[in-house]
Amino acid sequence: MKRLNFFIAALILFASCNNANKGDNEQQNDTAVSEAFVPVDSATAEKNWQEYMTPGAIHKMMASWDGKWNTTITMWMSADATPIEATGSCVNKMVLNGLYQESVHTSTMMGMPFEGHGVLAYDNAKKTFVSSWIDNMGSGIMHMEGAWNEETKTITLTGKGVDPSSGKDCSMKEIYKIVDDNTQTMEMYGPSPVDGKEMKMMEMKLTRSK
Repeated sequence: MKRLNFFIAALILFASCNNANKGDNEQQNDTAVSEAFVPVDSATAEKNWQEYMTPGAIHKMMASWDGKWNTTITMWMSADATPIEATGSCVNKMVLNGLYQESVHTSTMMGMPFEGHGVLAYDNAKKTFVSSWIDNMGSGIMHMEGAWNEETKTITLTGKGVDPSSGKDCSMKEIYKIVDDNTQTMEMYGPSPVDGKEMKMMEMKLTRSK
């Protein structure tokens, strides 16, 4: 308990030091935020922090996805283009006390080796999924958030990613569906390079490796 209190105090001190080094614009924003700040008593703060760092039922579900999966990938460059197909593999592993799932995807895309790394989290405070993605075909990080739908067994993530052709951010969407214990699907949507309207860019089927 004392270690947890010390950890919280250290984080508060770190945040205070960072605030002291911010520019004028950021300080003005901080002033607006501080006006709405409501202090939390230490007992409540400690209870909330403990809940925040403790894996729950959703994390247990995520852990059931650990292991190696075979992937079948279909991609479209435009809505009416001939799809590009590829196969590969994915390895999932829960890390950091079972709070996060790391995923490593490997395949061959258009004759080139492809490797992508994802981190999926379930934020106990926000009650939402958060994901980040990097791969060897880009130099940025894609960040997305979304909710779990228990009825449909899906996670719908939305966020921003860079369109390298224009250098601008664009809206992205991913829909993960848990078909059964050994089968999952992922659909990715983004702007069409033809008219900018949302289109399905990729579809991936994951089958647990036996």
